[in-house]
Amino acid sequence: MTVRQPARVLGKAAGRLATMGPGFGFLTVFLLVPLALVLSYTVFRRGRFGGVVYEPTGENFTRLADPLYLDVVVGSVKLAAITTLLALLLGYPTAYLIARLPARWKVVALVAVVLPFWTNFLIRTYAWIVLLNSEGPVNSGLKALGLRPVELLYTDGAIVAGLLYAYLPLMILPLYSAVERLDPQLREASANLGARPARTFWSVTLPLSLPGVLTGCVFVFVPSLGNFVIPELLGGGRRIMVGNLIRDQFLKARDWPFGSVLALAVIAVLVLLLFAQAWAARRAGRGA
Repeated sequence: MTVRQPARVLGKAAGRLATMGPGFGFLTVFLLVPLALVLSYTVFRRGRFGGVVYEPTGENFTRLADPLYLDVVVGSVKLAAITTLLALLLGYPTAYLIARLPARWKVVALVAVVLPFWTNFLIRTYAWIVLLNSEGPVNSGLKALGLRPVELLYTDGAIVAGLLYAYLPLMILPLYSAVERLDPQLREASANLGARPARTFWSVTLPLSLPGVLTGCVFVFVPSLGNFVIPELLGGGRRIMVGNLIRDQFLKARDWPFGSVLALAVIAVLVLLLFAQAWAARRAGRGA
C-alpha cells in the first residue's frame, strides 16, 4: 500500500496535466504571452520610423491625458453606455417573455435570438448600410409617405444601431438564464401577499435576476467600447472610437507603445467591470 500510493498520486497528477496541459498551453501562447508583450511595450518609446525602441519612458501614459485622446475615450464610453442601456431595455422584456414561453417554444425563440450569429459579421454590417443609406428602404418608405428623407447613415445613431444589433443577443442570453432559474413560487407568494405585478417585479424578479443583468451589461459594453468595424462602416470614419484609435496606432502610426497603453486601458476597464459584476452578484446572492 505504501509503495502503490505515491505511484497512484503521480498517476493522478499526470492525468490532470494531460487534461489541463493543452488548454493551459493554448492560454499561455495566445493570451498570456501577447498580454505580456503589450504590457512590456507600454514602458518603451516609439522609434523614429515606427516600432519599438527599448528605452524606458513614461510618456506613453501621460499622453492618455491629452484632450484629443480623452475626447475619443469619453465619446466611446458614451456610445457604449447608450448601446448597453438600449440593449438592457430591449433584452430584459425579451428574455422575460422567452422564459415564460412553453418549453417547446423556448427552443425556437432562443434559436431566433442566436440566428444572426450564423451570418458573417461584415455581411450583417453591410446590410445596415443598405438599410440606412439615402436610397435605402427606410428613406424610400419616408418618401412614399410624403416625408423628407433623413440622414441616417454615417451618424452616431447608425453606430449605436449597428452595435445594438450586433450585441443584443449577448444581453438576452444571460438575462434569460437568470430569469429562467427563478423559482415561480416566489412570484406566487408575492401575489398572495397582495403585491401587484409591478411591485413583484421590482421587489422579487429584478433583484434576483441582477447577476444576469450585470453579466449582460459587461458582455455588451466591453465589445461595444472596443469595436472598430461598425464605427468605420456605419459611422463613415466621422466618429473615432477607442478600437479605431488602437488599430490606427498599431497599423497606421506604427506607435506600438502608445497603442499598447490604450489596449491596456481597455483591458483594465474590462477587469474592473468583471470585479464589479462578481461583487454585485455576490451581494445579490447573499440578499436572496
